[in-house]
Amino acid sequence: MADIAHEKHVSGEETPVNAEEKAELARSGLGDEEKKIIDEQVSFPQRNVSYFSLFRYAGKKEVAIMVVAFIASIAAGAVMPLMTLVYGNFAGSFTSFSVDAIAKEHFQHQINTFTLYFVYLGISSLLTVYISILGFSYTGERITQQIRELYLRAIFRQNIAFFDFLGSGEITTRISSDMNLVQDGVGQKIGLFVSGVAMFVAAIVVGFVRSWKLTLIMLSATVSLVFMMAINGKNMKENQTKAINEYAVAGTLAEEVLSSSRNVTAYGTQKRLQSKYQVFLNKASGFDYKGKLWLGGMFAGMMGVLNLQYALAFWQGNRFIKSGELGVAQILTVVMASMIAGIAVGHALPHVGAFGQAAAAATKVFNTIERKSPIDPETDEGDKPDEYIGEIEFKDIKHIYPSRPDTTILNGFNLKIPSGKMVALVGASGSGKSTIFGLLERFYLPMSGQIFLDGHDITKLNLKWLRRHMAIVSQEPVLFSTTIYESIAHGLVGTEHEHGKEEVRTELIEQAAKIANAYDFIMDLPNKFQTKVGERGNLLSGGQKQRIAIARAVVSDPKILLLDEATASLDTKSESAVQKALDRASEGRTTIVIAHRLSTIKNADNIVVMAKGSIVEQGTHEELLRNRKVYHSLVQAQELSAQILPGTQTTVDPEKDGEIVMGEDKLELLRTATSAAPSYKPTTPTKQKDYSTWQLMKFSWEMNKNEQVLMCIGFVFSFLSGSTPAVQAIFLGNAINSLLSPGTSTGGHGISFWCWMFFMLGIASGTFYFLQGLTLAKASAQLIARIRKEAFSAALRQDIEFFDSETVTSGALSTFLSTEANRLAGISGSTLGQILVSISAVLAAVIVGCSFGWKLALVCTAAIPLMLACGYFRFYSLIQMENRTKNTTDASAFACEAASSIRTVASLSLEQHLLDEYHEKLGQQALGNMKFVNTSAMLYAMSQGLSMFIFALVFWYGGKLMMNMEYTVVQFFVVYSAIINGAQSAGAIFSFAPDMGEARGAARLLKSFLDRVPKIDHWSTEGKSIDGSLRGRVELQSVRFTYPGRPDHKVLRGVSLTAEPGQFIALVGASGSGKSTIMALLERFYDPTAGALMVDETDLKDYNLQDYRSQLAIVSQETTLYTGTIRENILADKGDIGDEAIEQACKDANIHEFIVSLPDGFNTLVGAKGALLSGGQRQRLAIARALLRDPKILLLDEATSSLDSTSERVVQQALDKASKGRTTIAIAHRLSTIQHADVIYVFDKGRIVEKGTHEELMGSRGVYWELARLQDMGAPQ
Repeated sequence: MADIAHEKHVSGEETPVNAEEKAELARSGLGDEEKKIIDEQVSFPQRNVSYFSLFRYAGKKEVAIMVVAFIASIAAGAVMPLMTLVYGNFAGSFTSFSVDAIAKEHFQHQINTFTLYFVYLGISSLLTVYISILGFSYTGERITQQIRELYLRAIFRQNIAFFDFLGSGEITTRISSDMNLVQDGVGQKIGLFVSGVAMFVAAIVVGFVRSWKLTLIMLSATVSLVFMMAINGKNMKENQTKAINEYAVAGTLAEEVLSSSRNVTAYGTQKRLQSKYQVFLNKASGFDYKGKLWLGGMFAGMMGVLNLQYALAFWQGNRFIKSGELGVAQILTVVMASMIAGIAVGHALPHVGAFGQAAAAATKVFNTIERKSPIDPETDEGDKPDEYIGEIEFKDIKHIYPSRPDTTILNGFNLKIPSGKMVALVGASGSGKSTIFGLLERFYLPMSGQIFLDGHDITKLNLKWLRRHMAIVSQEPVLFSTTIYESIAHGLVGTEHEHGKEEVRTELIEQAAKIANAYDFIMDLPNKFQTKVGERGNLLSGGQKQRIAIARAVVSDPKILLLDEATASLDTKSESAVQKALDRASEGRTTIVIAHRLSTIKNADNIVVMAKGSIVEQGTHEELLRNRKVYHSLVQAQELSAQILPGTQTTVDPEKDGEIVMGEDKLELLRTATSAAPSYKPTTPTKQKDYSTWQLMKFSWEMNKNEQVLMCIGFVFSFLSGSTPAVQAIFLGNAINSLLSPGTSTGGHGISFWCWMFFMLGIASGTFYFLQGLTLAKASAQLIARIRKEAFSAALRQDIEFFDSETVTSGALSTFLSTEANRLAGISGSTLGQILVSISAVLAAVIVGCSFGWKLALVCTAAIPLMLACGYFRFYSLIQMENRTKNTTDASAFACEAASSIRTVASLSLEQHLLDEYHEKLGQQALGNMKFVNTSAMLYAMSQGLSMFIFALVFWYGGKLMMNMEYTVVQFFVVYSAIINGAQSAGAIFSFAPDMGEARGAARLLKSFLDRVPKIDHWSTEGKSIDGSLRGRVELQSVRFTYPGRPDHKVLRGVSLTAEPGQFIALVGASGSGKSTIMALLERFYDPTAGALMVDETDLKDYNLQDYRSQLAIVSQETTLYTGTIRENILADKGDIGDEAIEQACKDANIHEFIVSLPDGFNTLVGAKGALLSGGQRQRLAIARALLRDPKILLLDEATSSLDSTSERVVQQALDKASKGRTTIAIAHRLSTIQHADVIYVFDKGRIVEKGTHEELMGSRGVYWELARLQDMGAPQ
């Protein structure tokens, strides 16, 4: 099943039976056919992905470029081994000259000729490396872009049941972090790896040409090296895969938490959620460490074997010289070729880890791409009738959700809906109403039965055609981050007007806005239809967002209209106006309505009352009232107790917009909400503070504070590891001299002594590298986990103003958490270790070179800074590219937003539209990056070409010194070997420039983020502590308020109100009038601009924030639950609370009976964001969570808006009882829920226009009386 085990992980609790076993146990009671249908919807392939399969999606152009780059990489790798042939000839000339075998003039001619060969090799290296890096960088960008698009396309093609087991945070991780790992593995590192392999192969070939016997003997060590690499690579990949999966689970939790910052802040759950997040990080860190440890072991083995090869080569070579089979020149060529082969393995090995990580990261991505969805919106299969009238029939439908196979939702459901009629579905939450919509849109497969549209079985119809001919408006509509115009235009996708004439589209969009009663408020905005709506529409108020969604639904004039609590977020005036608009829009089309507010469906042609998945009665409003059964009881529950005096008429302008208050200045947007979205957005992103490289290095060091001892040990062994090539050079020069003139080497030792020295050096270098890998792997793994933890904690610490920023979205923050921590590893762990090894190698080479021959060493060392300069400028160019990438459109955040709104995408058939937009964003980003990649490739190629030029200088000047009898053979070869290693190491330092560039950018962003101290700091220990509990007296004294991002817009204009301890205070009025802002101020999400907010005669700003918020509880209109169990969600910030208290809170919230009916009771998983529960069930859990806190101040923001009438009545009674002894402040559009309030405050345009009890306000026949009249059901008494 689709990673059901993740659900168990997310719960944070160990249970005897895992999630898959539970699911199998629950399915045991189903028939074979039902099991097959469920498995078909949730099955997920679990195939491992090989590295080479990452290239399966490369196009012909990319393949052609890769072939050219591959050839260039081979040529670039062959340069160094070819250099050994020149070296062999040089060495032969040196040895001949040293024994007076050739004349001085002839020796001079040979030096000049071979020097030119080095120059030619340098030019070849420069060109081939440039082509290799540039080519693979380009194809890596293109291939990854293709995989990203295919993955998002595959996500869009999946059936909805697939997402019941997949958190949106996991999708975020796949698109951002995992795809970055894939790009790292299919980009320029291929060229570097191929060059290394080619260098190794060419070196072996050269060795065979010179002496196949000696080379073959040395290959025995190479075979053992390859075998060791295979074992280590396999184990490394397995652990990396496990680490990636655990980080994906953590990403799901992070996305859920960060998308509900207000709920987290209100309930003070930061520390509990942080601990839960830490559990996942610890698991991932453990696997990450093991993977890096296997990689370190591979390095250790390679370096140890390399020195053992030298011991073997000189020992056996000496035997061949004595037997007369080989000369010194041949042996030296083979030895140098072997040395180059060792360097080649060293070049190639660091990139093996990237390939393993890429394959591991691609596993779930590719499995998703290859998954065949049983309900595929992209297929062309199915009928597409030319005409249809919209007649719907359900026949014997049985339905079970794959996520809850133990519960039957619909059983034997039959209903016929005539064309052009309105049918309303009413009943308790969980009775199956929304399931009908899901089945009609083919989100799920029913267990049995059929659904017909105009006599056609809908399974035989083309899915995209079916969805495009019906439109849905949900209770919690989702808008994408674009303009109002484009938001409504999304309803035209797939119609003839999608790419039609702009004037026709505009006319249709404006007409739809008028139908939805949205036109007036849109035209009052400065940018009108071009106004941005923000992520998920959070720049709009709930009512504004709902009306835009209605306009989007009706703009295409669908034959079938599905309304799921379409007016639930509207105030009474707007509801009345929009309801009339919907009544008009319903004319001539089939309309199915789900409603808890029965006043909205009085005019339905047929009202279907449902209970437990079956129809209990149906008929018109009047017929059902006369029957005096279930429907009659529901109506009575919603009746207002006050009677409106007959004969009095009050007119309400249905076109008057109650959503937005326009003062003297025109406003861009107004959003006042406590739990959902912010009320403003800054128009420009927050400027990032810049830091010096030293500050960032210090920051990274401090982040590793717990591992500083380990890191210091790792640094010591890194420097020791880096010094071994210089020591190797000393041994090499003396070994060569021992072959030429035994007894004349340093100390007079023979060849056997130096062979033993190589053997000991091999043991030492292997040990050094292993201990370096052990310590730095641990430090790196823990750094990544700690950075994620600290960044997550910093995000949880931020105030609401931070989350109001336009650049701060849950998708962007989740991407930030998953990518920047990994990027910071570029200056830690194995990467930092290799950089330190290279630095120490350069220093040691210079020291040894100067010790044995300072003239030659200084001349040649002077060229090393040129290589370092090339590396530095490449590093700088990559930093600039990193900064530019950060400032471009964040394609990952766009994809994450789309994936997290999959139901809306499916309903509107927006798949291709969003994919086209995603393609464009990725293309723009890639185009901008290539300029910097080109510069980087050129600089790196120059650094490689310089290596050959340095070799030319070494031999030319060394020859001069030998001709003048200033240097011996020992001096020359020690200095030469040291300088070669130094030059190679200097170039290698900045081969890690991409990692370092990304790490610097990540450090800058992370430090800036972690340094941010919120204006209202939840974790501050300052302020007045609350001993015991508050009395609960609340007083607003002439409070004025403007949101920080909209200082010209006055939301509250001198509001004064008082709530005495234990009073029930109600706030009513149009959406946007300031009610929810009062809630936000009481929670201290913001501070008043002027005036004072007093609690128990103390200014709210003087309290310790944690103490104060612990005395509050809020239940919002849009419920927030987190992945985990029911128990965890109810507990919130409460640690040890007995079962009795939890059960009592659930009983008071009317949810206990439902919970205990579940097989796992309180340990039942709720799914990502509570997706496995109905809206009413989620709301009742939220109420139980609030009651468990036993707050002294209870805030209710439309607390019962998602409940059916029966549950609403019971829960309202519970809330009335719960409000005794505590101050309760409630916002309500359903006036029946607040008619018993002690004081009702009526808001309009940021001011209080009326106050009093229900009876007093009804008697005054003012604004409140108008609202009450509009909600009167008119049922017989």
